[in-house]
Amino acid sequence: MRYIILILLALIFGCSRSQNQTANLDKKDSTKNKMNYNKLTPEEERVIINKGTERPFTGEYENYFEKGTYICKRCDTPLYTSDSKFHSGCGWPSFDREIPGMVKRVPDADGSRTEIICNTCGAHLGHVFTGEGFTDKNTRHCVNSISLKFVKDTTDMKTGEVKTEKAIFAGGCFWGVEYYFQKANGVKSTEVGYIGGHKDNPTYKEVCSGKTGHIEAIEVEFDPLQTSYEEMAKLFFEIHDFTQTNGQGPDIGEQYLSEIFYFDDAQKETAEKLIKVLTDKGYKVATNLRKATTFWQAEDYHQEYYQKNGHEPYCHARKKVF
Repeated sequence: MRYIILILLALIFGCSRSQNQTANLDKKDSTKNKMNYNKLTPEEERVIINKGTERPFTGEYENYFEKGTYICKRCDTPLYTSDSKFHSGCGWPSFDREIPGMVKRVPDADGSRTEIICNTCGAHLGHVFTGEGFTDKNTRHCVNSISLKFVKDTTDMKTGEVKTEKAIFAGGCFWGVEYYFQKANGVKSTEVGYIGGHKDNPTYKEVCSGKTGHIEAIEVEFDPLQTSYEEMAKLFFEIHDFTQTNGQGPDIGEQYLSEIFYFDDAQKETAEKLIKVLTDKGYKVATNLRKATTFWQAEDYHQEYYQKNGHEPYCHARKKVF
């Protein structure tokens, strides 16, 4: 009898320990998964975590119809493709179908509506409605823009190859700017040159005279599947003194000013957003924004200058500010 009791006790305590170990592992896994989520702003948390709603007609994607994929702001899971998006006039982005298996429907506590959440991380997206007749799917996913991120389709339909994107930055001597961008993830090529002035095919000597209106700059070609324009712009701000108003370091003159030359509204908005972030941090940002004009390639001896000469920049160094 004593042996039977001991065996039962061993089984009980053994199961208890096993359950505790399992619980601890689950807790560790949960913590790990949470750590892998993207960091959210307080307003993003209000909507995505606490199931709030952004004001109608204020979201970034309400009237946005570029070709690409909408992914979860919290975990980057693909949720909707652009061909499922339509204009409903409700004030929020509308989709008539999700990517299969990526969006979960959950009844609201009061049973009046059906909530939609990311099936991967549980992020609140919005609500789903049926029977309205907007499209032949007869379904409307009413989604908060703030719950989404958009990834532009960069595939060339004819060749199947990934389309690269370009960016132009001016942050002082273009030798040093190019040095850091050549090392950046996703950058396919760089070229230094002149932009912003009134003279065609300017020479280095003419630009240095200050009579052409041109500025030393770098044109960066990057793979949007490996990096983003925002990451490129962040690097730009972190490798030069964007608060200096008369040049960069010891290089003084209009050809060394801090400027971003944007190709489209999306690049402009990204640059403006980052400048606001820096301003909110207390920096007096001197960087100007201008629509990109003709980029004139600099002389060959300026291209990949530090790589050819084995030196390092004298007035550029990376400093984390984001």
